Amino acid sequence: MEKLQQQKTKDKLVKHTLAEGLRESILNGKIPAGTRIVEGFWARKYGVAQASVREAIHLLLEEGLAVKSAGRSARVVNLSEEDLRHMYELRGAVESLAARLAAAQRADVTNLENAFRKMQAASDRGNVREMIDGDLEFHMELCRLSNNPYLIEVGRRLLLPIFAFARIRMITSGKKTTTWSGDLDAHQHIINFIRAGEEEMVDLYTRRSMANFAASAYQYWAVTHETERPKRSRGTKRRRG
Repeated sequence: MEKLQQQKTKDKLVKHTLAEGLRESILNGKIPAGTRIVEGFWARKYGVAQASVREAIHLLLEEGLAVKSAGRSARVVNLSEEDLRHMYELRGAVESLAARLAAAQRADVTNLENAFRKMQAASDRGNVREMIDGDLEFHMELCRLSNNPYLIEVGRRLLLPIFAFARIRMITSGKKTTTWSGDLDAHQHIINFIRAGEEEMVDLYTRRSMANFAASAYQYWAVTHETERPKRSRGTKRRRG
């Protein structure tokens, strides 16, 4: 029994170690977006069983860093401009409804505020990964505050690949947290509207924020130099997250 437990512990450590190695390779651009993650190749590279690689890939799937269709190898997440446009159309509807429901219930915004503070701290430190992770935490919590299990699940399926793709593009392109600094206030406004029970205001504000960012998200993440900016339609403002 003890040996079995030790083997399970060892297998768990191998799985997480492999996942961390693959994750770093994805985020530093060694495994580009859209690339197949072939189990056999990585098993040989790391000298482990193919089943261990499969379990590691499963962790990446849960994080949104990889996607997989039935009967096919997993691939590093890769979203086209059209993909993002469609996803943000749905995301705007989902998150604005979540915010409205949260405001109607005068939901406890403590966790939203904690996520927001993480974003602020990461911005001050210039930590892009923590900034994006804090942003994801904020929006996942926003969906959770709806208390609608179906909305929460739809939100999770939308948010994980979007934020995973953002992490890959932002980190590999060398962008800095200053690109988010002008949009931190938007998150605070959402918190304030929910706390005040402003259902219509938070619905409209959240929907417009998503629409504004969707207009330039793909081009923005494609930029490789901090001083470059994507072209935006006249009259639109950038929103991130």
